[in-house]
Amino acid sequence: MSGNGSALDDPEIAHAVETLWNYHRLDNGLGTRTDVGIGLGSHDLSVAIVTAELYHRGLFPLIVFTGANAPTTVERFPRGEAVHYREQAIELGVPADAILVEDQATNTGENITRTRDLLTATGHDVNAVTLVSRPYQQRRARATCRKLWPEVDVVTAGASTELREYVASIGDERRVISMLVGDTQRIDVYAHRGFAAPEPMPADVLDAMALLLDRGYTDRLI
Repeated sequence: MSGNGSALDDPEIAHAVETLWNYHRLDNGLGTRTDVGIGLGSHDLSVAIVTAELYHRGLFPLIVFTGANAPTTVERFPRGEAVHYREQAIELGVPADAILVEDQATNTGENITRTRDLLTATGHDVNAVTLVSRPYQQRRARATCRKLWPEVDVVTAGASTELREYVASIGDERRVISMLVGDTQRIDVYAHRGFAAPEPMPADVLDAMALLLDRGYTDRLI
């Protein structure tokens, strides 16, 4: 592989990244009706787009966009992740009065707890939620919700795209791979710290993470 080539041209790296990509994607909320769709803030505008699509399909009557800023999002979304997501959803035809904004959360745990508190404060009775996130954040988002909001049933959704197409849409291959590695680490670490419910981690996932760590994808480790 040349210095200007894609890391995914290396078969070992490509296999490892695909393994993590498939592990984190659940997509069990693409046909399930719930009380609210919760768009989790990140650098990825597809979260707002998918949330709007699912709203128009009638899968939930209410949306909450949640997220302030992180170092990786402040330049792209200077007014805050949730605010930009709301604007995108309105451009896509979602009525403004169907959207609530939680603009203080700075991590996934706060996305869940602050959204839960906002819905309670605004008088919404919620029994089931759809978490919409980056495609590869779904497993960690579900685990976080199961721990911090166990009273609700939770399904997840993300952009229906293949890995290479997704990397191209983001325009930063290293960021995507590093975040996949970081989310895999967080599945284990956050469960041990009590921030999330435990998730199984098969041997092939552990092997894929080890290979990518060895290849230097450590930017998003905690």
